[in-house]
Amino acid sequence: MTLVDTPATMTGGPSLAQERRLVTAIPGPRSQELIARKAAAVASGVGHTLPISVVSAGGGVIVDADGNSLIDLGSGIAVTGVGNSAPRVVEAVTAQLNSFTHTCFTVSPYEGYVAVAEKLNELTPGDHVKRTALFNSGAEAVENAVKIARHYTKKQAVVAFDHAYHGRTNLTMGLTAKNIPYKSGFGPFASEVYRAPLSYPFRDGGLSGAEAAARAISVIEKQVGAENLAAIIIEPIQGEGGFIVPAQGFLPALVEWAAANDVVFIADEVQTGFARTGAWFASEHEGIVPDLVVAAKGIAGGLPLSAVTGRAEIMDSAMAGGLGGTYGGNPLACAAALATIETYEEDGLIERAREIGAVLIGRLNALRTADPRIGDVRGRGAMVAIELVDPATGAPDAALTNAVAKYAHANGVVVLTCGTYGNVIRFLPPLTISDELLIDGLSVVAEGLKNA
Repeated sequence: MTLVDTPATMTGGPSLAQERRLVTAIPGPRSQELIARKAAAVASGVGHTLPISVVSAGGGVIVDADGNSLIDLGSGIAVTGVGNSAPRVVEAVTAQLNSFTHTCFTVSPYEGYVAVAEKLNELTPGDHVKRTALFNSGAEAVENAVKIARHYTKKQAVVAFDHAYHGRTNLTMGLTAKNIPYKSGFGPFASEVYRAPLSYPFRDGGLSGAEAAARAISVIEKQVGAENLAAIIIEPIQGEGGFIVPAQGFLPALVEWAAANDVVFIADEVQTGFARTGAWFASEHEGIVPDLVVAAKGIAGGLPLSAVTGRAEIMDSAMAGGLGGTYGGNPLACAAALATIETYEEDGLIERAREIGAVLIGRLNALRTADPRIGDVRGRGAMVAIELVDPATGAPDAALTNAVAKYAHANGVVVLTCGTYGNVIRFLPPLTISDELLIDGLSVVAEGLKNA
């Protein structure tokens, strides 16, 4: 970390000095001014993790209005995989901005939307004929995936899983498992939504993937019935639920059961997609081929875009005009997505995610060996987490988790917490981060654990 007396020049983008630098305490006076304005102008339900005012970001850092440079281990919740202000994205969006910003694709189509759909049809798992529809947010895409599955199967029930997170709209709140802050007081929720037990290796008592799948299928068959079930929706690695990686064999067994029972299998790859786990999509790690794939977050370098991609016969079942939206597949977001995908491909960011994962897993497992409060280290690629527990009982320790995160924030490292029990720290660095920054950020987390 560098300590300086005056704010550095804030040029933005990847030209930023790649260093952790504290000029003031966090928050500094300029950030405090913005947070005061936020309190007066923004609904209090819109929270924030760090009380800072961001003025630029790039590579692996975020710079605030007081000149503090923070290591970014959050990527805007897995959005800026290619980094902030990635050169190809900036160039592509600028060019599109100079052409046109909007026509509404469902009124006057344009090539960018079609090109993104073609690319997603190519990149998502499976060699079957596919179609894609574009939307704005992950929650919107999830809603549309369920809508499509119901229309195709002529059935209504949907099964989600324990610890799931699928969004904040009415239907996706129903699919989401965690009550506070996502659901409490916001009901009633959409009907015909059911929940099945997930494979959670750290807390499953040794269940294999096949055994956990049999348990889930039994619940589904007894409580819902395949004859009533339109779709199963699952995150291949859970995000907000705690970065839970199901035991090997769990996902393939669910896919096999769904196919045998005319149930649409939806993979919610909003957080796991686009190189994050060391593959284009996390479904690839177990070789599963979902019927529908939901994508968002890392798809467009920070611009709002989401997608549902799936089997042509399922996607084409909806009537003309049944899918769409005013801003879905906005031309600026489509230009950003094409440039983002090119950046993943040309800059070797899938392999970089694997390298980041090796650093994360190695360093965090070393910490775990020395500190029994780290109950589990898990994840794939640049999507890794630690679960913090009472070493005597294994009970979740949310207070410790909060203390470590606060220490990291105060010392210039952006980390995010998650998990149903609030006891998981997740690491989601931009794939453009250097090993040096990554290791420095992890050292701060280690200091936080020690000081707690």
